[in-house]
Amino acid sequence: MNALGRHILVEFYDCSPELMNDVVHIENSMVAAAETAGATVINSTFHHFSPYGVSGVVVIQESHLAIHTWPEFGYAAVDLFTCGDSVDPWVSYSFLKDAFEAGHGSSMELRRGQLNLLKRTDFNLDALRDVAQRPTDVPGTITRDVWFTERDENIALSLKHTGNQLYKKDSDYQRVEVFETLAYGNMLTLDGMVMCTQKDEYVYHEMITHVPMFSHRKAKRALVIGGGDGGTVRELLRHEQLEEVTLVEIDALVIEACKLHLPETAVAFDNPRLNLLVEDGIKYINECEDGRYDLIIIDSADPVGPGEGLFTAEFYKEVYRCLTPDGVMITQSESPRFNSGVFVEIYDTYKQIFGDNKVHCYLAAIPTYPTGTWSFSYSSKGESNPLVFDKAAAAQFSKAQGLKYYNEDIHVAAFALPNFVKELLSHGSQEVIEQYSAEPTNE
Repeated sequence: MNALGRHILVEFYDCSPELMNDVVHIENSMVAAAETAGATVINSTFHHFSPYGVSGVVVIQESHLAIHTWPEFGYAAVDLFTCGDSVDPWVSYSFLKDAFEAGHGSSMELRRGQLNLLKRTDFNLDALRDVAQRPTDVPGTITRDVWFTERDENIALSLKHTGNQLYKKDSDYQRVEVFETLAYGNMLTLDGMVMCTQKDEYVYHEMITHVPMFSHRKAKRALVIGGGDGGTVRELLRHEQLEEVTLVEIDALVIEACKLHLPETAVAFDNPRLNLLVEDGIKYINECEDGRYDLIIIDSADPVGPGEGLFTAEFYKEVYRCLTPDGVMITQSESPRFNSGVFVEIYDTYKQIFGDNKVHCYLAAIPTYPTGTWSFSYSSKGESNPLVFDKAAAAQFSKAQGLKYYNEDIHVAAFALPNFVKELLSHGSQEVIEQYSAEPTNE
């Protein structure tokens, strides 16, 4: 060969959109394509972007293989670059065409570093080295660098995972996946959005449950809409005062995935006080008798997909009807910084139904949710006030149960709102929303 390397620029068309959005399949295929061609794989780095698209590179001893995909077009742009003549990049080309189920492909080969244009210079490598040589890597080992990214219009969260996807199934409602991340343990995602992780789920679940339970000590019957991961009912069932807890989850696959791969959250599904129903929460609320529940928790995902109907005035009016005269509704109410428009809108809706003085916002720090600051709402049908509670009982409970986030001081502090949140809740004009929202307001 009269050049240092062979570089093939590849375009694959009519690929499977499903495969073009599957970072695990693409990473595995790219590594296998390199190994099939006889290359020595050193490292792989891949990112999945939300809602779709994958970028990545496989570093080989002989150079690299790189890719970026556009699933919405069934298209992949691939670079295959090999040095020397020990590896045939066309073997990798054929392998990837099959792996991506491409209808057809086009390619162009370039010879890189033409020897007749180069002049060799010998030099003493030892004289250039000013740091200790790295230990020799174990032969045959590959450093994998595979990333999940939840990306919105202006911000993104990226988490490195092992590359071995633990769970992936499509239900009638959404795609349910579990990834094994390195920083936060196993992570549940729905349609590419982070729902909970093993290492920080306790923040959300403790705050959505123990705040109302210590503010409404007469609660005997509780209803949870959503929350198929099991964390909310796990925390509720720590309270012996509850005689009955009903969980209504629309998607059985969420329950299945968490039982298999997030057992810490799914630990209470066999509790005899739990009534587990796999059905539509909106339908359940519409058919529920008046004044049945002391506490209703709306543990919903974001207002898209199956969770969209849980963010309407009609739904909250039905929830109000299902509460006892002194009942309490708790919701996750989005991030005031991430999507300020939705945040303002839902609080206006709560106030119209429950009354201005009966609706309270409180905050918690959840690092894997957009912006890291998340809100919850406390809406009282009666006279219950979240800041009127037994601090001594809360302190004893937190210690006895080994809680990781909630305690009597956090209970109070969560209701101390930053000025910008107060401004959003008191004014909520389009100008104020645009000033604070991290995402476009679409107005």
